[in-house]
Amino acid sequence: MRATLRFAVYAAGLGVMLTCAVSLAQEVFIVANKSVSISQLNPAEIRELFTGTKSRFSDGSRAVPVLLKGGPVHEVFLHRQVGDTPEEFRMRWRKLVFTGQGSMLREFASEAAMLEYVSVTPGAIGYVSRVVDPDAVKILSVQR
Repeated sequence: MRATLRFAVYAAGLGVMLTCAVSLAQEVFIVANKSVSISQLNPAEIRELFTGTKSRFSDGSRAVPVLLKGGPVHEVFLHRQVGDTPEEFRMRWRKLVFTGQGSMLREFASEAAMLEYVSVTPGAIGYVSRVVDPDAVKILSVQR
């Protein structure tokens, strides 16, 4: 019985490690509306746009950042580009909303819904794991 319990604990730990490895390997593309004139962003600009520090792209045009409600792509984006966990990110925005310094970003339940919104909303910027129709949105490169 003790060996079975030990095996279950090891199996659970292995499952968590594999899930984390898959999440970290997740590719994330930054997408924007075709009206956005810039073609690349640096990590600081992405963080500033998605944390509400800035509301304009480097060319001065208005940025409309949007989010996924959750999932691996959302978690990887927040970890890599913003440096937050989903909980930290939500608390950051709740504080901005509560103090009147911002309003919550629009969230989407699916990547398809986000891509549709970004494709028709001037200045919109979001993130997805894949772009089905590259003619509908602009894929921005991220400077390293």
